[in-house]
Amino acid sequence: MNISVKDLTSVDKEVTIKANREDLQPKFDKAFKRYQAQITMPGFRPGKVPLGLVKKRFGNDIEIEEINKYVQEVFENKIAEEHNPVGEAQMVDFQWENDELEVIFKIGAKPEVELAELSKIKVNKMVHDVSDEEVDEELERTLEREGNWEVVDGKIDKESKVTADVVSLDDDGNVVEDEADNDQTIDMRQDAAKDFLKALKGKKAGDVVDMKLEEDGEKDHFRVTVKTVQKLNKAELNEEFIAKNSNGEASNEDEFKSFLKSKMQQYYDQSAEDMFRSGVVEALTDAHEFEVPVAFVEQVKSSYVSQLQQQMGGNLPETFDENSYREEMTEQAVREARWYFISQKLQETFEDIEIKPEDIDEFLSVEAVRYGATLDQLKGYYAQNPSMLEQLRSSIRENKVFEKLQDEVKIKELDKDAFRKEQEKKSKAKK
Repeated sequence: MNISVKDLTSVDKEVTIKANREDLQPKFDKAFKRYQAQITMPGFRPGKVPLGLVKKRFGNDIEIEEINKYVQEVFENKIAEEHNPVGEAQMVDFQWENDELEVIFKIGAKPEVELAELSKIKVNKMVHDVSDEEVDEELERTLEREGNWEVVDGKIDKESKVTADVVSLDDDGNVVEDEADNDQTIDMRQDAAKDFLKALKGKKAGDVVDMKLEEDGEKDHFRVTVKTVQKLNKAELNEEFIAKNSNGEASNEDEFKSFLKSKMQQYYDQSAEDMFRSGVVEALTDAHEFEVPVAFVEQVKSSYVSQLQQQMGGNLPETFDENSYREEMTEQAVREARWYFISQKLQETFEDIEIKPEDIDEFLSVEAVRYGATLDQLKGYYAQNPSMLEQLRSSIRENKVFEKLQDEVKIKELDKDAFRKEQEKKSKAKK
């Protein structure tokens, strides 16, 4: 048996296993005897089928099975132990011809990551304190959301919601067949409906209006038949409304506004933290250029396919082209792979990162609230699933990495509007 390794890149290797029948014959012989004791054939007592007949009838299948076991053992005990591959190893060739075995694997090696100077990494962070005005606006939205729409015999205005039949017209004003959208709902309060508001303002149910829409130099003609006009009746701000929309945590208007402000602040704080983390990942990934193993990138792509499958209820459409999808996701997968190795290096660098029992309890307490379980129930679940427990520990370690990075990178705090403008500028720069 011979194992040879060829470097394809700094992080990709091609491993070739060669063996012959002489190397494999002891395994074949043991397998034949094992199957001889198990196989039953007409005319022979159990376990007494002649060995020659076993080899003649089942020899090829038994040998292939043993060869596969042999290759797996060599990979796990020789290749994996020596090279510590990362990602999904790929078997790219398998040949058993003329009593000669040749198997070729492509494996990934962990890249060497030299961390950039963290103090020079610049990351924007949104800082926003919810104002009383924002609370009032949210209260108004809540009253509208809990209200109801009532059909009225009145004129359309900017607060109306309209149900209408809309049909396309040609340049001569004739109806275009098969281009009708019946019972279309148009909310005049929305910016997208401003052209409809201009054309329909003051009209009533039963009115028919021809109108034109122009967008990007293209003009479209429509005929709108108004069917109903609705008016919004907002909910009443009473004790019942307050109790329902605060989960019983408030009993009057002032308490309800405090409740809303607290929830809104939690939302902004969490959003700011999430966007900060995304910014850190992006900045650090941009600051580190190194090769990542193809096998690891393919593993990340496989996770994308699995996530997509879960989102679609477990089954991908028959028309789904997985190869094209994986190709489209290559750039994102490479960046995610690069961040994985950067994160690993950071964890090694921050020597004071350690996971304590109280860290696990704190993490599980949050999860317990999210899933409506008790802390003991989740502890039991993770205790029975070692792989899930390791994922949990990995999540905690990464959380600690981000906590440390807040003290290491250069953070520029921006208010909500300034932060949004910076994000838009970045987005335009990428296009």
